[in-house]
Amino acid sequence: MIIHRGHESVLEHASATFRISGVSRALTHQLLRHCFCFFIQKSQRYINEDNFSYVEPYSIKNIPKAHALFANLMDEIKTSYERLRRLGIKKEDARFILPNSAVSDLVFTSNFRELRYLIKLRGENAAQWEIRNLVIEMLHLLKKEVPEVFLILKLIVNKKS
Repeated sequence: MIIHRGHESVLEHASATFRISGVSRALTHQLLRHCFCFFIQKSQRYINEDNFSYVEPYSIKNIPKAHALFANLMDEIKTSYERLRRLGIKKEDARFILPNSAVSDLVFTSNFRELRYLIKLRGENAAQWEIRNLVIEMLHLLKKEVPEVFLILKLIVNKKS
């Protein structure tokens, strides 16, 4: 009833926490723009990234020449990172060459009002594919756990890549 009447401020008193893994740092930086969320992200400062994993967009992966260019560049970055580390460069400085596609993990907590906003904004067809896929998955989970708050959200759920 409160949602239908537009009294969403009540939703600021309930929250959800998500552990997200295997996403790119490009995605995590989009999430960090949401002010009413709290984050813990894997540190590239302290963790050795010699053999980092990365997210490759389908638009690149599906074109053999583009995939080869992308994969070769990732290998070059890995090699350069390892060389910097062998030269005694600290991880916190060597990380400056790591790409936005480097995989990261994070835990984030947000209140329900902000989650509804985040899902509406990042779930639109115009949103970047990786974050769109993430918020659609989050919406499915939230609809199961708190249907009275999230069932009303409607998105066109055709994952884009």
